[in-house]
Amino acid sequence: MIAGTIEVRCWTLGLATLTLILAGCGQGTGEGDAAAADSTDPDADAPSSLTLPVVGAEVRQGDLVLSVTTTGQVSSESAVTLKAEAQGIVLEVAARPGQHLTKGQLIARLDPRPFDMAVAEAEAAVAEAHLRLLDNTVPDSIVTGRAVTGERLRNAEVRSGLDAAKVRLARAKYDRDKATITAPFDGVLDDLRLSPGMQLSAGQEIGKLVDLQNLRIDAAVLEHDLPLIRPGGEATVTLAASPGTPLHGRIATILPLVDSATRAGRALIRVRGNGILRPGMYADVRLEATRLTNRTVVPSSAVIERDGRPLVFVVRDGRAQWVYINPGRSNGFEREVLPDSSTGEIPLKAGDTVLIEGHLTLTHDAPVRVVPRAERPQQ
Repeated sequence: MIAGTIEVRCWTLGLATLTLILAGCGQGTGEGDAAAADSTDPDADAPSSLTLPVVGAEVRQGDLVLSVTTTGQVSSESAVTLKAEAQGIVLEVAARPGQHLTKGQLIARLDPRPFDMAVAEAEAAVAEAHLRLLDNTVPDSIVTGRAVTGERLRNAEVRSGLDAAKVRLARAKYDRDKATITAPFDGVLDDLRLSPGMQLSAGQEIGKLVDLQNLRIDAAVLEHDLPLIRPGGEATVTLAASPGTPLHGRIATILPLVDSATRAGRALIRVRGNGILRPGMYADVRLEATRLTNRTVVPSSAVIERDGRPLVFVVRDGRAQWVYINPGRSNGFEREVLPDSSTGEIPLKAGDTVLIEGHLTLTHDAPVRVVPRAERPQQ
């Protein structure tokens, strides 16, 4: 009995010692406390790196412009083929293709000597005609003692050839002026077929000048959409060359004829150039059709569906919270938000931030970080 009691006591002492050693190891590393904390609150103090970068846009209060979408071709209000108006030899070429010219700026100059001689010859003819006029009128003045006036003077001028000589002088000066070729309006020189020393003939094509600031777009509009648009309405122009930079113009006029084959009419849109829009390009055009005033408006990309119900994510205190909405009409870019059918209130207000990128797979109340579009990683 004594031996057995001693054996049990030794085993008990060893177990207690082992327990103390394990407890000491846990306190020395802190692993036991961390494990306990993780098991009790897995969401506590989530690191900021877990917040998702998203792109937001503000809800606005204002007009929603419904529109008609179409395409059109760009042309210039002023585009001309330059032609020589006088014959001669090119002495100087002062412009080059692609150069921006202002009205009256020198393009080229012909050799002025033939034109100067023609003017001098015409001036001599005028002087000669004056002498003939004096020969026809002075003797009569001496005889009568009175200057020749009225009908008699007019007849004497015609017989002297003075009128014809003055016309030839005016023509010679006009030709001399045309020996200097200048830009007829502000524009860009598209082509230039001149070089010093070449012989020009009157009417010969020498280049093209295009106005790149005052442009127009000839847009086709289906016949059932024609009653919806009006002159003076807004037009938004988008190019394949710069899809993120739309241009804004106005509907200048709606032409009267409808094409019997395409069943479309034509609307002319005037727009200012931006350095990218050029004659000959095709552009997507959105024409103002109806203006809904004083509406709560969100970007169309902000509206998504969950379980068949439309909603938007609104950022509040760093979290994305979904808000169910009653969406109204859209123009493809923006959508109006209508009052709720049960409460009669709109759950959004101007200035709220709604998500337009990075929100398709979010859950309600997810932590997010709103960043500019350029800073959001591409998926």
